[in-house]
Amino acid sequence: MFGFEPSEEQATLLQALRRFAGREMRPHAREADEAGHLPEGLPQAGWELGLLPASIPEAHGGFGERSAVTGVLAAEELAWGDVSGAMALLAPNLVAIPVLLCGTAEQKRELLPRFCGDAYAAGSSALLEPRYDFDPHALRTRATRANGAYVLTGTKTNVPCAADAEWMLVYAELDGATQAFLVRKDSPGLRVADRERNLGLNALALHTVELQGCVVPAAQRLGGDAGCDFALLLGASRVALAALAVGVARAAYEYSLEYAKERTAFGEPIARRQAIAFMLAEMATEVEAARLMAWEAAWRLDQGGDAAREAALAKNFADDMTLAVTDRAVQILGGHGYIRDHPVEMWLRNARGFAVLEGLAIV
Repeated sequence: MFGFEPSEEQATLLQALRRFAGREMRPHAREADEAGHLPEGLPQAGWELGLLPASIPEAHGGFGERSAVTGVLAAEELAWGDVSGAMALLAPNLVAIPVLLCGTAEQKRELLPRFCGDAYAAGSSALLEPRYDFDPHALRTRATRANGAYVLTGTKTNVPCAADAEWMLVYAELDGATQAFLVRKDSPGLRVADRERNLGLNALALHTVELQGCVVPAAQRLGGDAGCDFALLLGASRVALAALAVGVARAAYEYSLEYAKERTAFGEPIARRQAIAFMLAEMATEVEAARLMAWEAAWRLDQGGDAAREAALAKNFADDMTLAVTDRAVQILGGHGYIRDHPVEMWLRNARGFAVLEGLAIV
């Protein structure tokens, strides 16, 4: 049965993550958003927490084993600090976790040790496409076989850390199904365009990536000739995004709750006004509900079962929840919620992206 008490290892990790998010991420989130880049040294400092190596077996250079439940616990805490920083810290997972789950023995041997060293190793994946009817199961980026290799053609959008990643996992349609291909940074036909300018996630480098006849050796198809289980990878990505959304919403709820306790009107804290109190109660309920849905989906992944439905429901609910909660936080702060002296407007902008961003994280 699923339990709600973290293990001793998980509790220790959560304590470390809360300290890190509170000291290294939250205080600098506004400045990072304004500057358009993360604080220097943040990725390396976060890397030293050992999140990814703890998910990789010793045989491949790590010191643990993957747990999707532990992953969603970590993602929430990091996003509570700053979701842009959280996605950057989780970017190496975008290559390493799919290789761990679906890679051939040779792919694991070659790539996983790269993500277990002392230095932060950027990774990335390209799933989203710039079209209104995007469907991860019906991609327009194509992979075709040619001379013992694969040729990738298409355009991807909102690809995180693409300019810095030595390896990128590109998803493309092959024989009517979505498959993944490991693409090196210097591959001919791969072009990383300038950074995109979005409503939120301003501190996270997101790029358009163009594949113009990009030739990928057959050995770099994830899973080799057998391919990969895309449904498994998509589920692992969706639970990660759901957990990140919970972290953003939790930050907004906690901030607006404290504000409502301190802000007085008509001789009493506004938290005592029925309209505000009811709004805060709804926010707390929805955050808890989204968290439980993410946990259940992650638990099903860890049990090796089909978690596609649970992962999709968790992400869909969390997408709506985080937007509603952050919007209510802005309302509770009134005029103060609309100005940049308080972080709630930034959290609202960041929350808006979850409904349209697919594949930007994985645990």
